[in-house]
Amino acid sequence: MILTNALVCDENFRLTESNLRVEGERIVGLCSDDGTNEERVDLRGCTILPGFIDIHIHGAAGADICDGTPESLRTVSGYLATQGVTRFCPTTMTTSCLELEHIIHNISDCMSKGMPGAEIHGIHLEGPFLSAEKCGVQNEQYILDPDIDYFKRLNESFPNVIRIVDIAPEKSGAMRFIDVASQICPVSVSHSSADYYTVTEAIQHGLIHASHLFNAMTPINHRSPGAVMAIFDNDRVTAELICDGIHLHPSVIRMAFTLLGRDRTIIVSDSMRAAGMPDGEYYLGGKKVLVYDKRTSYANGRLAGSTTSVIEEIRNLLRYGIPYDHAIRSATINPARRLEIDHLTGSIERGKFADLAVLDPRMQVIMTMVRGRIVHRTAE
Repeated sequence: MILTNALVCDENFRLTESNLRVEGERIVGLCSDDGTNEERVDLRGCTILPGFIDIHIHGAAGADICDGTPESLRTVSGYLATQGVTRFCPTTMTTSCLELEHIIHNISDCMSKGMPGAEIHGIHLEGPFLSAEKCGVQNEQYILDPDIDYFKRLNESFPNVIRIVDIAPEKSGAMRFIDVASQICPVSVSHSSADYYTVTEAIQHGLIHASHLFNAMTPINHRSPGAVMAIFDNDRVTAELICDGIHLHPSVIRMAFTLLGRDRTIIVSDSMRAAGMPDGEYYLGGKKVLVYDKRTSYANGRLAGSTTSVIEEIRNLLRYGIPYDHAIRSATINPARRLEIDHLTGSIERGKFADLAVLDPRMQVIMTMVRGRIVHRTAE
């Protein structure tokens, strides 16, 4: 198959006017139109980007990962394809151990059977090893101290399914947990009251990621720099940012993108089931969340996830003045590197999976391809 007459984001994240050849699941590379009888898709006026990778998402289109059903996962997968996402990490909430294991089993089973749209890469385990003081909409009743033996049992029961695990590093047993868990998957600071020094110590033990930077963690203060400055100070650590214009002010986003640089920023939606749905009442983690004008509100107006998507966030970033290549890297190659799959996906290079998002001149997703298969295409 040849995708013709498009602007293609090359491996250096520069746009070049060209054609792109795909064979089976893989990218062959940029090419000229040699007049062969191959199938062609004319994308004149469009831009071909690497498919987006959302590593932190709780739900969308009325479905929630914690519903624990194949139907909900398929709904989320299909919706994400319409938004240019080709791979995602279903993200769990803090729930009972019995329910959590059912949710993980469901995700594991769906991974083996395949999805209609975006591909499941594996689980982002956001709970239960969090701080009650910073729990947000997470269910405080089921929060646990970091328990490495329990985590190892989960990993042994569902091998290669848990891809990120979150932790509040100030909690008892956290450093030992990080020592061991970091050999299995990336460990992320999340929903934490930890100060600058505790997060710095956690990084020395192997913590390499931050979930929804700034949100549910200690902020920057000029005498008490907090978790956020520990992340900025350590160039091994990547950081998620929710760029919906609600969770973070544009000026804060600009600061973060400048300090983290082009290789450490990762756009995430952190969306809940109201993404792609009208305003109203929804549930997240068993708690009622009100959604009005794309803003989630729970208990005294606290935010409870988002209703955004990665493509909406990219459009926001460009309006905020973030360079084009930095915004695209943050949705593609940077999450791929964090998941250690950048040899397979995350950029348009020969031999990688043909995971592609095609945008029209208004930056609307008109086609999405997963492993060379068109999983979404708007009507002509």
